[in-house]
This record gives sequence, C-alpha cells and structure tokens, in this order.
Amino acid sequence: MARSPDFHHRASGGGGRTNLASCLLATAFLLLLLVAATVALFILFRPRDPEIRVSAFQLPGFAAANGTLRFTFNQYAAVRNPNRAAFSHYDSTLQLVYAGNQVGFMFIPAGQIAGGRTQHMAASFPVDALPLAAAAALPPGAADAVEVDSRMSVKGRVRVLRFFTHHVQATAGCRVGISAADGSVLGFRC
Repeated sequence: MARSPDFHHRASGGGGRTNLASCLLATAFLLLLLVAATVALFILFRPRDPEIRVSAFQLPGFAAANGTLRFTFNQYAAVRNPNRAAFSHYDSTLQLVYAGNQVGFMFIPAGQIAGGRTQHMAASFPVDALPLAAAAALPPGAADAVEVDSRMSVKGRVRVLRFFTHHVQATAGCRVGISAADGSVLGFRC
C-alpha cells in the first residue's frame, strides 16, 4: 500500500512539539524533586553545635600555705550531640584561669559521641600554685573566697550522609567560687 502524502505530513507535524513539551515538563519535575529532596535533607540533617552542661566541681587535696593555694581541679560535664550523625571530637581543652592568668590546662582526649546521645566527661588536673591576690586589693570579707574561671572547649566534626563534613564547636565558661580556708566549692555560675 502506498501512503498518501497527507498522512505522512500530519503525523510528523504536531508530534515534535508534543515530545519537546513532555521532555521539558519531565525535566522541570525532576529539578523540582531534586530541590525538594535537598531542602529536606538539610532540614533533617542540619549540623548543630554540641551542648555542654557542667554539673559539678571538686577540689580534692586542697592545701593553703604562705598565700598560695594547691589543689587538684576536677570538673564534671555532660556533652550532648543533638545531631543525627556521630560527632567526632578532637583538639578539645579545659583551662582554669585566675586573675587573667592561666593556672591550669589539659587536653580532653579525642572521642566520638553517637547521634542524639550524651557523653559524661570528667577532667582532672593539679594546680600547683595559685597565688592569692593582695589583701589590700580585695573588698572587706572577700579574702575568704577565691573566684576562678573554667573554660571548656569541645571541637570536632559531624559527617552528614557520609559525604558532607561540617566542623562544629561548643564552649562553656563557668565562674567558680572557692573557699580559701578549706577548699570547698561555694558555688558556680555558667
């Protein structure tokens, strides 16, 4: 059978436009789906900084002599990972500062905190010599108390979907009141 020229002309005339429109519509749908998936992933897996809560301080082995205090500084804290992915921490530190001078320091060992979990940490280091400020510079009645600042910094990374790596950091600063007579912790504020 021979085809008529009109049949061939009609079949190819409108089909090209329909195919192009279908391809454009499918491409737009795939792009919209890709954007929605990316936004959903970043909302669900958005990296957040860990949270540090300091729970207690202790000063065992306290001794006072000749205007100098000696003790072991113990700090207890909980570090919570609010992310869905594991938090690997490294290069974390704890400092003890008195009158603007660092009197104690330690590195916190590297480790990993699972997603949504809390890790309790205890840090301890000796403070060999904490010189008391001159009594003339202190207000009346303040010679019995000493205030020191504790600064804890936890640095690390969160790897989202095993592909994206985000660096996160948390810090906690606390002012600790210490009795110069017996080394008891009078209170702390973070």
